[in-house]
Amino acid sequence: MQSPPDIRPADWAMVATLGLVWGATFMVIEIALRGITPFWLAAGRIGFAAALTGAIWAIRGGRLYTGAARAWPSILAIGALSSAVPFMLLSWGQQHVTSGFAGVSMAAVALMVLPLAHFFVPGERMSLRRTLGFAIGFVGVVVLIGGQAFESTGARLEVFGRLACLAAAACYAAGSILTRRLPPVDPVALAAVLLFIGTAVVVPVAWAVEGPPPLPDTQTLAALAILGLLPTAGANFLRILVIRSAGPTFMSLTNYQVPVWSVIFGAVLLGEPLPPALLAALALILAGVALSQWGALRRLFRLG
Repeated sequence: MQSPPDIRPADWAMVATLGLVWGATFMVIEIALRGITPFWLAAGRIGFAAALTGAIWAIRGGRLYTGAARAWPSILAIGALSSAVPFMLLSWGQQHVTSGFAGVSMAAVALMVLPLAHFFVPGERMSLRRTLGFAIGFVGVVVLIGGQAFESTGARLEVFGRLACLAAAACYAAGSILTRRLPPVDPVALAAVLLFIGTAVVVPVAWAVEGPPPLPDTQTLAALAILGLLPTAGANFLRILVIRSAGPTFMSLTNYQVPVWSVIFGAVLLGEPLPPALLAALALILAGVALSQWGALRRLFRLG
């Protein structure tokens, strides 16, 4: 893929859907953590999604590559970076921060993608405008980490929880770049294979760290099913389609919506606080992303 991406109306529709689904994910994780340990939560949602996506892949014929090129080392890395590692980090981190914070931290994905895409994705170079946007957003990330943004179980654990959420964002950014650089593949097959890899990584870690899986109650099982079906299986497929079609920088526009929806769902449905530090960080990060993605936003308004 050597040419700049051709962004279509369908790409905008998929990005809008992903923003809403992923924005609600953190609220569902918060509910699920009441009845299951964090690593087994990650294992449950990935395993459910892998079984579902794998069945669809088998029905479609079970083919992954659509050309002669192969890239198994990259696929193994993407499998870990796009599901297993960030899911464990987010599940653990949300024990110590609110769902609103976790959602706002995902806005940092767009900022992390910018310098990576500059070096590794043709047609997505860092301009002066993108550099300024990155700088503004970085200040927002600093505000997000610092200060007493949320009540927590302890100051040190809260800091580690915040860093875990931002580390998950870094995983998503790196995984997006690697996904864009893959040779021609079937998107359903790729989604299934990545989830299989994620399951193979997270289940042994969960067993080693947390012991045998707990027996969840009905509410927890329902939350795991929702997490596996919508934000993991369905959204992972859409994410691959967007990255392969429009590129990782455009995909990062999802992060405009995720923090907004996560804050709304957390405040309205879970009664989470909205401290000034969170709102300031949200404004700075979104302003930085908006500046860096101004060209894509202008194309959106022209399409409208």
